[in-house]
Amino acid sequence: MSQSEQKNEHSLGSEGASEAGDPSAQAEAAVDATTADAQAVSAGGTTPSPADSAAEGTARQVEPEPVEEPQSFPVTIIVRRYDPEVDEEPRWVDYDVQMFATERILDALHRIKWEQDPSLAFRRSCAHGVCGSDAMRINGKNRLACKALVKDFDTSKPIYVEAIKGLPLEKDLIVDMEPFFDSFREIQPFLQATGKPDKERHQTIAQRERFDDTTKCILCAACTTSCPVFWTDGQYFGPAAIVNAHRFIFDSRDEASQVRLDILNDQEGVWRCRTTFNCTDACPRGIQVTKAIAEVKQAMISGVKL
Repeated sequence: MSQSEQKNEHSLGSEGASEAGDPSAQAEAAVDATTADAQAVSAGGTTPSPADSAAEGTARQVEPEPVEEPQSFPVTIIVRRYDPEVDEEPRWVDYDVQMFATERILDALHRIKWEQDPSLAFRRSCAHGVCGSDAMRINGKNRLACKALVKDFDTSKPIYVEAIKGLPLEKDLIVDMEPFFDSFREIQPFLQATGKPDKERHQTIAQRERFDDTTKCILCAACTTSCPVFWTDGQYFGPAAIVNAHRFIFDSRDEASQVRLDILNDQEGVWRCRTTFNCTDACPRGIQVTKAIAEVKQAMISGVKL
């Protein structure tokens, strides 16, 4: 190799080394590359973005399908109306409302009252199945209006709503609850224990489970007013009163079990029950009402077994 060729090779090597280690040289190279990309775009080409470069060689994401908006539909609600100041007898009134499948009968009643007929009277409070104030007959069955979903009914047919049976009707869907609460108070629904305890009254898990089911009662009267015996004999204590008696009769901390059994051992007490299971079917809390009544009957015969 000639002396001039060796100088040229040395010069090229020095320039390459300088560009690899010199930041200014790297910056100039990046500018040159950007300029070249811009020229390629102006000539009709495309420059891949960083995102495109990262996704190159991988499958593209599938676009999500659009979600359909829920559609409302017409529902006919037929309410048994009664105004003691105007009506001699109850009458049925039709209302057409637009509803969504996930709405409740309580929502339909609100829509009627707020948008069509403000004179419609009914009870409601929490609207979450806890207070029990909106019990009514819907298509012939006792339910809480706040837990009865429109989608659970055949909306091609009218939905009938009326007051619960067996209690004095006051107006529209409102009944007088005093006879119901009179029976409830009569069975002494509170813990009774003599003496002052030295420490808290402990219970085992098994002792608690013995009466746990009947603690769930919310006093909505759905069970009592579904009972055919109560319809024909308003003096009958009714399932709700017996359920609440059960709750204390089988409570290991209570000392008045026999008092309650004596109260219910009456011609209007537990022996009036005909075991039709209407009360169990109507309970919005899922209490085994008929079973509880049977256990109270058994306790009268063979004594309380905690």
